[in-house]
Amino acid sequence: MHCRHCSTPLSHNILDLAHAPPSNAYLEADQRLQPEIHFPLRLFFCPSCTLVQTEDFCRADELFDANYVYFSSTSSSWCAHAARYAEAAIGRFGLTADSFVVEVASNDGYLLQNFVEAGIPCLGFEPTASTAEAARAKGVDSRLEFFTEASALALRQDRAAQGLGQDGGADLIAGNNVYAHVPDINDFTRGLYRLLAPEGVISLEFPHLLELVAHGQFDTVYHEHFSYLSLTAVSRIFAAAGLRIFDVEPLPTHGGSLRVWGCRQEASHPQLASVAAGLAQEEMAGLCTQEFYRNLQAQADHAADKLLAFLISCKSRGETVAAYGAAAKGTTLLNYARISPRLLPYVCDAAPFKQGRFLPGSHIEVRPVEALLDAPPQHLLILPWNIKEEIVASLAWMARDHGTQFWTVMPEPTQLAAPEETLARQA
Repeated sequence: MHCRHCSTPLSHNILDLAHAPPSNAYLEADQRLQPEIHFPLRLFFCPSCTLVQTEDFCRADELFDANYVYFSSTSSSWCAHAARYAEAAIGRFGLTADSFVVEVASNDGYLLQNFVEAGIPCLGFEPTASTAEAARAKGVDSRLEFFTEASALALRQDRAAQGLGQDGGADLIAGNNVYAHVPDINDFTRGLYRLLAPEGVISLEFPHLLELVAHGQFDTVYHEHFSYLSLTAVSRIFAAAGLRIFDVEPLPTHGGSLRVWGCRQEASHPQLASVAAGLAQEEMAGLCTQEFYRNLQAQADHAADKLLAFLISCKSRGETVAAYGAAAKGTTLLNYARISPRLLPYVCDAAPFKQGRFLPGSHIEVRPVEALLDAPPQHLLILPWNIKEEIVASLAWMARDHGTQFWTVMPEPTQLAAPEETLARQA
């Protein structure tokens, strides 16, 4: 196995989660009777460029197919985050009706709809048909394909032939939580360079590896995440493609993320102090050494053991338990802890495309949120802990009317305080 960025041979295995199915490969009822493919799920550290990465067992087109079921607009807090970003970017870079904005992995148009409303021309690259269709319904022009160097070049040539922009280039290229999902990260980054206008800017958001290790967020590891990113590694990958980072912002999203702002090496955007500060923080933490990751396996084992013990304890007392949020991170945790419907009979989710299906590996049923009305459980596990406040607030009636206790699951089951009873009942 070699590093997907610098081709260094890899031997430093820093996390082993055994075998697991792709986290978003939800099953139809009849598929539970068929063989289910599992792949090794392990993380390796590259001592040369510091990129942390999984092994390559799945192609991207196998993981993000026409039946992909993650819709960004399901989360109101994420939509609000996108709206704030769009407003800030328009103001900071003076984007107008003469500008051109591209989002890579534009999903259901949750972000670009803000640029459409502002009258700024935009286009999204989205390889999954279900989400691209939803985006088009919002007026978001979407190309049903993966973003690559070749597709970036084709778009630029198309625009240049029509006399659009600065030789067809994009003034802003945004990518939220896509960089980690790219199997060929070098080709993708060269695509950013190819499509970018001379003074254009790139913004990429991704979970920060520093936070993942510091808080033991091993449940964010799954096959769809090929890379686990730091500012140090991204700076090196950018430089190899003729790009540079001129600003970086820490974000609270997804348990702690970074938003990096990049441009071509020769562009006039001044490098801000935030970049040097971010690189120094990672160096001081020891992120560039294998020793930094020494406790990650023990953190994963602890979380899995504690969840299993909690569910066994509830079952022994005859107490009912359900979960909320059929998220990929929940799939990783449930599979590593070997949780089955015997201990956790179902999980509810607001996304219609997930309802009626079953979680990969564990085969736990995904039910609509309304199922909680029929038989409110005594305990409700919040699997997507990164939006736990949003979820608990929406389900306040369960605590008020039925005494349901809410729990987050990482790094171990911990009871959450119920929101104020004045919150309106929602289901």
